[in-house]
Amino acid sequence: MSETAGKPKTKTKPYNGYKSFSYLEPGVDYKPFKLAKEIGRVEPFTYPVGEEEEALVQTILEEEMIISLHEHTFVCPENVYEIFEFRRQGRDWTGYEGLSVSGLDVVFENFMDGTALITSNAGWKWTDIIHDLGIRYSDFAHQDLIIRAETVDDLYRAKREGKIALVSCLEAATPIENEIDRVDVLYGFGVRVMGIAYSEANALGSGLKEKNDGGLTDFGHKVVKRMNKLGMTIDVSHCGDKTAHDVILASEKPVFITHVGARALWNTNRMKPDYVLKACAERGGVIGIEAAPHTTLTKNHPEHSIESVMEHFEYVVDLVGIDHVAFGLDTLFGDHVGLHHAFANQLSIGESHKGPEFQEVSYVKGLENPAESYPNVVRWLVKHGYSRDEIRKVMGENIIRVLKETWVK
Repeated sequence: MSETAGKPKTKTKPYNGYKSFSYLEPGVDYKPFKLAKEIGRVEPFTYPVGEEEEALVQTILEEEMIISLHEHTFVCPENVYEIFEFRRQGRDWTGYEGLSVSGLDVVFENFMDGTALITSNAGWKWTDIIHDLGIRYSDFAHQDLIIRAETVDDLYRAKREGKIALVSCLEAATPIENEIDRVDVLYGFGVRVMGIAYSEANALGSGLKEKNDGGLTDFGHKVVKRMNKLGMTIDVSHCGDKTAHDVILASEKPVFITHVGARALWNTNRMKPDYVLKACAERGGVIGIEAAPHTTLTKNHPEHSIESVMEHFEYVVDLVGIDHVAFGLDTLFGDHVGLHHAFANQLSIGESHKGPEFQEVSYVKGLENPAESYPNVVRWLVKHGYSRDEIRKVMGENIIRVLKETWVK
């Protein structure tokens, strides 16, 4: 059977050409920046499959729920070193054009609040987060590709209507400080998934940067209980190992590790050890495999690629079972590697990537941004003999099961 040539046409969502904030006047209402291309920034790559396999891929994209458990639909400036001035204006563009060809039905949007620098140089300030949410929501209100999802029914409605459901998420609870009712405020603003800590420790527990992980604090226990009561799903992707494990055990509901890999394959803080992955699954949770540059590497594939990402996927499936694995590839529109360099200290990337030597890539081929990543993952799964039922689980069904257990009915 011949291999597919070029880039097959993935089924798309109806897109009317809307660009973020086109209802405003550039240079008058905001300072314009030249933004990265959403499609074609780098050489397109289609994971090679045969014609019959490609037909099956397109059927799966059409019929099944395709969900990203962790993404940034943000479009960054073409010149990544303009990012600091760009972020200080507090106005982020959404990659609607790229999303329309992504094959995604649901995207868990994590915004860019670790880099929300409107009022500070450190990010994660309460005022900045509320500003960020409000500006993005104002833009969402002027387009018709995505709908803000706050219930499981919203996810299915988006699929039926040929739209994309966007679930609002925060990667850390840092901005609530010691104010537990701010969890309720965020829920009221539509946030349905929230991390406990990012790199630095906060009032709830330790992030992955900390050398001494004290675990979940007393206040952290209260926040976990409040999130369970509200119907907000918990994420421990950036928590230190002990804090992550404490959260998993403390929560009465399953939790997500939305974007991660296996430390057994790549020994860095950013990856999670087996005991944390197992605990998450044993309590009913789901682990999303990530592909942000230079994270899910392996000794077999020290140059980051779809093959190294999928090696992590298969390891975690073998460890915890296919009912507890999904994909949260953690991509964005623009030069992700350049952003990592620009924000190396801000996001503690140096600490999280310390470990075995690796070959730096300029982008992760085939998983460069949301526009191309998920069809290629489906192609890989089809090519490697995964059944339709198994693909259905890891591309969406597992995630929905957890949401049914953690969200308000």
